[in-house]
Amino acid sequence: MRKTFQTIAILSAGIVAVIAGGQRGLEETASAQAGAAVTQIPKFRAEGSWPKLPSKWVMAIVSSTGIDEQDHLWVLQRPNTLSAEEKPKAAPPVLEFDAEGNFIQAWGGPGAGYDWPETEHGIYIDPKGFVWIGGNGNDDQILKFTKAGKFVMQIGKRGQKKTNADTKNLWEPADVFVYAKTNELFVADGYGNKRIIVFDADTGAFKRMWGAFGGVPMDDPPAPEGGRGRGSADAGPLPQPMGPDGAPQFVPPVHAVKVSTDGLVYVADRGGRRVQVFTTAGKFVNQAFIGRECHAPDCGNGQTAAGLAFSPDREQRYLYVANRSQAQIMVFNRKTLEFLDGFGSWGSGKGQFGTLHHLSVDSKGNLYTAEVTPLKPENRRVQKFTFTGFVPMPMVIKNK
Repeated sequence: MRKTFQTIAILSAGIVAVIAGGQRGLEETASAQAGAAVTQIPKFRAEGSWPKLPSKWVMAIVSSTGIDEQDHLWVLQRPNTLSAEEKPKAAPPVLEFDAEGNFIQAWGGPGAGYDWPETEHGIYIDPKGFVWIGGNGNDDQILKFTKAGKFVMQIGKRGQKKTNADTKNLWEPADVFVYAKTNELFVADGYGNKRIIVFDADTGAFKRMWGAFGGVPMDDPPAPEGGRGRGSADAGPLPQPMGPDGAPQFVPPVHAVKVSTDGLVYVADRGGRRVQVFTTAGKFVNQAFIGRECHAPDCGNGQTAAGLAFSPDREQRYLYVANRSQAQIMVFNRKTLEFLDGFGSWGSGKGQFGTLHHLSVDSKGNLYTAEVTPLKPENRRVQKFTFTGFVPMPMVIKNK
């Protein structure tokens, strides 16, 4: 993957900044290229902090963004991360904005009939308009709400034994996605477990699950006598030999999941520094390493693939990957996993990232990012990256 990031520099230097055919829509261009190899690279303009929050509130650390069928932006943020002085002005955890960034509504937090997560992590709006929430603060549940914030369903319960074999409970689930064709909920589970687990999106009934390479997800070994228990620093992770294909198990956190329209499941294995691809039945298809040369402490915490999004054209030609520790949005050919481009850097400026987390894309191809940053002052914001069109891929001249 070190060669991949050298490629970024070459691409950046070699791209001719002429937008092909002006600022054509992503759908139009992709349709014209249907069935052909990807020959163009999408480009973006950084808008910086974007949605307009009412002045009575302050934004906390933003963990996740989602886009609904109206191109409304949904934001999940963490009010409990604010200082004691700011908490009285904390905005509610769930925020909705229209396509122009105007505030619409806010809700969320503890309520009757469900367990609100200790630390808000992922938000997703499914094809039927339901809002799904997950947490990573020692949480074992996923919550389903209407857009108005009415509670619908909870999958998993707090205080359960945490194990990869449990088909009813989770362990700090990071992300979800509903595949409309089968009405199935795919869960990246997560910070504690090492699996993708699938439920019926209406009833919450368990369907199936799998680990890295489609294998059986395995628990860590128990802690030594006197330790604090499985999953603690005393126990440590299950030893995983790092061959050319990487670890045989997902390396927590299993951080994001998306299902393409042609039925492929893309999984961000953040700790494993890779994206793996499966069929919806869990059969392994392919993988791409994301910053495999990234190691702590010289490269953040040494974890990379944090968020996933597809371009909105019919073929979903482009896969966007939020690279956490290297502070980049990476662009891939979704079908082949060929790396095409990357942009971003560490910092608090426009187009820079603190700790890049989840990201989402609207119907026009614009990107929206969340940052859970250790920087001071914190990047408590959602950034918008406006899709501006395409540039042709640079020609590669091989030495003879």
